[in-house]
Amino acid sequence: MTSDMRQTIVPKSDQLNADDLIAGEMTIKITKVDIKGGQEQPVSISFEGDNGKPYKACKSMCRVMVSAWGPDSTKYVGRSMTLYRDQSVKWAGMEVGGIRISHMSDIAGNQTMALTVTRGSKKPYTVKPLAQGKAPAPAQAPTPAPAPAPAPANTKPITAPQHKRLEARIGEIGIDRDKVKKYCAKNWAVLHLNELNQDQYDVIDQMLDDYAAKNPKSEQPEQPGTDGGILTMRSDEL
Repeated sequence: MTSDMRQTIVPKSDQLNADDLIAGEMTIKITKVDIKGGQEQPVSISFEGDNGKPYKACKSMCRVMVSAWGPDSTKYVGRSMTLYRDQSVKWAGMEVGGIRISHMSDIAGNQTMALTVTRGSKKPYTVKPLAQGKAPAPAQAPTPAPAPAPAPANTKPITAPQHKRLEARIGEIGIDRDKVKKYCAKNWAVLHLNELNQDQYDVIDQMLDDYAAKNPKSEQPEQPGTDGGILTMRSDEL
């Protein structure tokens, strides 16, 4: 007889599901990656002890792997990553939960990238390095946090109209421009806003959206001696 309830809630499926991770995170070591075009879930990742239930990564998590490990999936074999259940993942407007990656081996440090949340909306997503032979701390949904990030996938410089729009938005929202510049310098070594690339521009633009939604200018007057609640990646660091 066993006292472990986890075996009673294992979903019947031919793949790893978010509900498999209700009891906690899972660190997997990849043994094979199959890519079959034309399918809803084209990427199937087998791992040690998967019992015939591979991890079929969604498009967002595939973008994370490509950004962190590169596009050659044959190089993923032997590498590890930690998966967890994110309850906030939606399907058809309802929170149903989904599998997300919190830690990855073979990366030098925290990696932050802009991922699509809804059409036309992106948010920063951070993955942490997985220490070999050491279990990571219990995973939570990655919170946008400032971190020295490697060059994003889209390094094309922003255009003059994009720079003009960014400067105008900063003024309209009421954020201290110097705070924005300091944030860019700290995280990307970018000293001037017109030197941002497209991915960095998307991150800053989304952060301005979030700040504007949470801090309407008419309702949040700046007090003498304050920075007016300057935005950061968690709405408090820019």
